[in-house]
Amino acid sequence: MAEKQPRRSYFTAQRYLERRFDKEKGKLAFRAKTVEEWRIWRRRLRKKLMALTGYDTMMTCPLIPRVTEKVERGTYIRERVEIQTEPGVIMPIYVLISKEHAGGKRPAVIAPHGHDSGGKITVAGCVEIPGVAERIKSYNYDYGVQFAKEGFAVFCPDARGFGERREWTGQGDDKLFTSTCLQLNQMAYPVGQTVAGMWAWDISRLIDYIQSREDCDPRRIECAGLSGGGLQTLWAAALDSRISCAVISGYFYGYKESLLKLSNNCSCNYVPHLWEYADMGDIAALIAPRPLLIETGTRDPLNGESGLKNVESQYRIVKKAYALLKAKDKLAHDIFEGEHMWHGLEAVPWMKKWLGK
Repeated sequence: MAEKQPRRSYFTAQRYLERRFDKEKGKLAFRAKTVEEWRIWRRRLRKKLMALTGYDTMMTCPLIPRVTEKVERGTYIRERVEIQTEPGVIMPIYVLISKEHAGGKRPAVIAPHGHDSGGKITVAGCVEIPGVAERIKSYNYDYGVQFAKEGFAVFCPDARGFGERREWTGQGDDKLFTSTCLQLNQMAYPVGQTVAGMWAWDISRLIDYIQSREDCDPRRIECAGLSGGGLQTLWAAALDSRISCAVISGYFYGYKESLLKLSNNCSCNYVPHLWEYADMGDIAALIAPRPLLIETGTRDPLNGESGLKNVESQYRIVKKAYALLKAKDKLAHDIFEGEHMWHGLEAVPWMKKWLGK
């Protein structure tokens, strides 16, 4: 009997889904021509995104903050703090406070991490932990420390699914730099929640905590992150207006190429029905007119198949929103020669400019 030959063509669904993407998109895309239309659009899209992500199903509760350690780190002090974001849901945070800029109410920076970070430990510069130093070198990942040295009060949280918050599939020292986003989403989808919604909610609860601290200015709270930290910054700043300034790094591009063609993309990027209502530029437009800096490496694979073209298509959407609100000076795009990493050259001056540090 002759051996079966391997199939050389396959009946895939990708082209069909591409057509669906082209047909079913942008019901709440940014199209406002007046400030009043913008207000109506912002209210409608925000409400829809809160529903799609499950943000509006999250349960509030007392924060019950608890400081568990305090460590001298040269020019700054590192505290480990725990807060409760939902009933029984604990978020550990590293708080970095400069010793050289003591006194008064400081502007605060929330510095969420991305993937391959071990959670907060890399952003907070815990180089004593094996594997952290090499990741800082590869991605310029210790931006929490960089902000602290400039006098900001810096809050580096573990997102759900990372670090001390890994689910059982990713626990253990040998899996420190993995994440359990997939397991979280699989548990969350049946009850109408998503990882993106959980992350945005937890940052909102962190803002509640920051506003309760005597050493932080409750009106000057910034959020800045790389990759998955950019995702957290995007969603949190879009849904919570208390974030007064934002820096999104390594996470800004058109969703279509990402969702259809980046097959290794983490499940934290997926929100059911999102494409029917908004692209990434529309979500970022919700941040207007607050200051927003976007960082893009020219060779970042997350840019998508068409590279910077896929990024610029979204930036044009955001530019229209800022122009409408007469806030062009509050939007900037740092395009640098490089790959997927935190650039940071414009981030600190940007924050100092708008937060008055």
